[in-house]
Amino acid sequence: MSSRRSEALAFSLVTGINNAMARLVDIWDNIGIMEEQRVERMETVKQHIEGLLNDMITEEEALKLRIRANIITFKKQLDTLCLEMSMDPYKMEEGLTVLQIEKNLRLRVEVLTKEKGERLKELHGLQQQDKELCVELCVTPYYIPTGSMPSCTQLQELREHIQTLSEEKKSRAKVFSGLREDIRKLMEEMGHEPETSLEKESVGHDEDVFLLTHENIKALKLLLCQMEVKKESLTNTLAELKERSMCLWNRLDALEQDCNVFQESVMGTLSDQITQWQGELDRLTDLQKTRLEDVIDKVRQELVAFWDKCNMGPEQREPFNAHFCDNNVTEELLALHDAALLKVKNYYDQVKPFLEALQRWEKYWALFQDFEKKANDPNRFSNRGGALLKEAKEKVKVQKMLPKLEEELKKGVEAWENDQGSAFLVQGQRVMTYISSQWEEYKQQRGKEKSERAALQTSKKGEMTTPFKTPTKRAHGGINGPTPNKIRKKMRPLESSSSQRTPLLECNSTERKQPVEISYSDFASALSKKTSDSVFNSTEKDPTF
Repeated sequence: MSSRRSEALAFSLVTGINNAMARLVDIWDNIGIMEEQRVERMETVKQHIEGLLNDMITEEEALKLRIRANIITFKKQLDTLCLEMSMDPYKMEEGLTVLQIEKNLRLRVEVLTKEKGERLKELHGLQQQDKELCVELCVTPYYIPTGSMPSCTQLQELREHIQTLSEEKKSRAKVFSGLREDIRKLMEEMGHEPETSLEKESVGHDEDVFLLTHENIKALKLLLCQMEVKKESLTNTLAELKERSMCLWNRLDALEQDCNVFQESVMGTLSDQITQWQGELDRLTDLQKTRLEDVIDKVRQELVAFWDKCNMGPEQREPFNAHFCDNNVTEELLALHDAALLKVKNYYDQVKPFLEALQRWEKYWALFQDFEKKANDPNRFSNRGGALLKEAKEKVKVQKMLPKLEEELKKGVEAWENDQGSAFLVQGQRVMTYISSQWEEYKQQRGKEKSERAALQTSKKGEMTTPFKTPTKRAHGGINGPTPNKIRKKMRPLESSSSQRTPLLECNSTERKQPVEISYSDFASALSKKTSDSVFNSTEKDPTF
């Protein structure tokens, strides 16, 4: 369509020139211009038209050259931009004219140039953020070579890097804030005044005083740890002062009301409380010096109570007897008693689990002996209402618990003795020796009772077969009644008062005969024979109370 229009326009141009020449010829004819003059005039017209067309051709040729030069320039610029911006080379469409190629290249260069500027502007802003974050966190900035054009991938990675650093900053700021708050609270609780520059900065209100570095976090954590250790030390000191003061209150028979009033008056920081309790302790210590005799007597009573709690025999108490019997009341004597009391208290704390286990064993041991006593009572089968069934269940549990407790004691005590390098003694005996002595004593008592019963039966048979013998009055209770020889000897409880024990101040202790170790398992077969009746067999599978 365009070619037809240009052809028509060219034809019209030729036609116009021809018409113009025709009119000129007509004018010349009317004027009477001769042929030579006409030729001259036509030559002038021709030159004028050719000159105009040549000028136009020159200008269009120059335009064509400029367009070609622009194409070359734009191609170079485009190649450079694509390379700088890490983009694929620009591909030109086929079949385009020179003018279209120049236009497309020019527009593409303008787009990429604008994008380049935007990238550089964004890069500058992102690098500024990255730099600030890296300074605060003391980390390495994201690397983009100076003067280079960042690719879209690099810009995205830089954005993600900044996002990661921002989150890390928030996290570290939270940690810093928490550490500083904890340190501030600890110092306030203890009444500790900041001394070092780190302590002063950690409790200050300037949030930007610390760079959020790992090193500073470690420094604050170390400071917090030091404050916690100091608080624990102060707390222990305070507890020790309280304990010592309360001990002196007890020794000096202080009024409970006065003690309560003082305790309610104590307030403030840990340091303040320590100062107040230290003052009270000093006052009580001075008061104690004026009442040494009464105080030492009370310490001795407490010492005896702990000896009894620990089941210490005369051999273990004997080394302190000299001080115990010393009537020369002095502060040095009180100090010796306090040291001995502290030692036995520490020992009690160590062996308390074994003492409690031994108490449980003694409880079941007493039940075991009671069941054995009831087993010899012929009237037990006349009991109704389920009591016999309950008794059988309880007996099964006792039979299971005794060996279990003995084994637990044996293992626990052996481990403790190996660790401490000393023996755990019960009334001067090793614990398993003590338990074995109970079994041995029980075994001997059973043998003695059996012999007494056999002798009694023989005596009764002799009385029945002797002729003309005047009947004698039987002892109260008949054949089945108890006799003095049949009263069983029971184990002495370990928690008895000091008046029931071996005298505390014996200077010479007797040698104990060490029995052969016997445990519950040695009596298992004998016990099973005693519990072979049908009622017991029916309950043997239920060991509960």
